Amino acid sequence: MKTMIFTSSPNENGLTATCGEYAKVGCLEGNSDAIIVDLNKVNINHCQSCGNGWGQCLNMHKCIIEDEFQVIHKQMEEVDNFIFITPVYWGEMSESMKNFTDRIRRCEAWKKERSIFNGKPIICVAAAGGSGNGLVSCLASMERFVTHVSGEKFDFIAITRKTREFKLETIKNSCRAMVLENGNKSK
Repeated sequence: MKTMIFTSSPNENGLTATCGEYAKVGCLEGNSDAIIVDLNKVNINHCQSCGNGWGQCLNMHKCIIEDEFQVIHKQMEEVDNFIFITPVYWGEMSESMKNFTDRIRRCEAWKKERSIFNGKPIICVAAAGGSGNGLVSCLASMERFVTHVSGEKFDFIAITRKTREFKLETIKNSCRAMVLENGNKSK
């Protein structure tokens, strides 16, 4: 079993990175390999909305932009579970997460039941280091993404500095539960 964890904060020692580490521990406890992809450390450009709004992503399900997106997209084909963790910026996902989800959505949404996400559980985490404002709108945006790519909504978790201690345990436990449940389904 493989789980891919996407994090997207420039702060390598912040709340988002810590959430990623707890998610990884939960996956490992559930007997899944866990790969963390820090979207701030890879070269993924924003969607160009080419071809009058739809390029080859509509029919060929591949992005025309040449960068590290293609490598990650290919690796995702072998993944059983997905976790997306983003800091909350202005009530939205971070720019690196938004760039990635915009591009992957365009390549996968029109595949419907053939989407690499189809029927696979997904956990989304919104980490607000400041006031906690914007958590709900960020998670709503993440939920729309999961719906568009036909993923299975396993859990949506909001975490702040104030809820850090117990929500980190929630993230770990949720990831472990997701891996165990998905592993039992495939038996």
